[in-house]
Amino acid sequence: MSANDPAKFRKFSFRRVGAITTNTLTELTRQKVFYVLLIFALILIGSSVFMARFTFQQEFQILKDISLGAMSIFSSLLAIVATARLISQDVEDRTIYTILAKPVPRFEYIVGKLGGVILLLAISVAIMAVLFAGMLYFREQIVLSQTAREMSRAPQEQMNDALHAIRVARLNADIFLGVTVIFIKACLLAALTLLVSTFATTNIFTITVMAFVYLIGHLQATAREYWLQQPHAGWVARGFLALIALIFPDLQAFNLVDEIVAGTSVPLALFTKTALLGLFYIVIYTVTAIFVFYGKEL
Repeated sequence: MSANDPAKFRKFSFRRVGAITTNTLTELTRQKVFYVLLIFALILIGSSVFMARFTFQQEFQILKDISLGAMSIFSSLLAIVATARLISQDVEDRTIYTILAKPVPRFEYIVGKLGGVILLLAISVAIMAVLFAGMLYFREQIVLSQTAREMSRAPQEQMNDALHAIRVARLNADIFLGVTVIFIKACLLAALTLLVSTFATTNIFTITVMAFVYLIGHLQATAREYWLQQPHAGWVARGFLALIALIFPDLQAFNLVDEIVAGTSVPLALFTKTALLGLFYIVIYTVTAIFVFYGKEL
């Protein structure tokens, strides 16, 4: 597409973006990797109910730890693997030439592709969250029944307090905040993967780069804390660490699982800050991907 192509300057159309988003979602749901990852995640979440046989507080903690961890890992993997092949597959199938010749502006193509992945992630996280909530409810009913039988001769007030403690330990609003942050983290990884795929030559290259990004993103907070504590850490080290933090997202900042499992209340200010950070990265990576894609020879 040349620089003078009128499609480059066409007004934004929600209809065109919606069509690309829908087609992308349909293509992704046909991929076997989507079902493989989702089934593994659901099996892990479902089997977690049989892994814990301690006090009800410890049991619910283990259920939350395993389930939220599985949701985070599998949604991140799905975001990377599903997004990595979007553009290269369209180029290989020559579908992209048909789309851009309609004419469809390239920024709408990128936004539509990312929208399809985000919808897929939303569906996947929602399915895992429903199963997670179902497992918690299932175990809660069993524990409530057992506790009621064991305390059948105890004073009514004491029994009510015990049953209330079980309900509180099972589910609270912080879990929904944690699931939302897991979803935002997966969307962030999808946007970054899409950016990498705009200049990558193969799917393997994109996935390999994202594997390093994932590793760096989870380790940079620890590395930053270590280097900044060193007495010889000067402005060069601080500048380098700031550059790394700008390029690579601090994925550890999106980990609220430990607080939720421990029963620590997640402040609304922390959730808001984390969500806005994720949205900031998503916008930055998407805009950068659009600029790179406009310079791509197709």
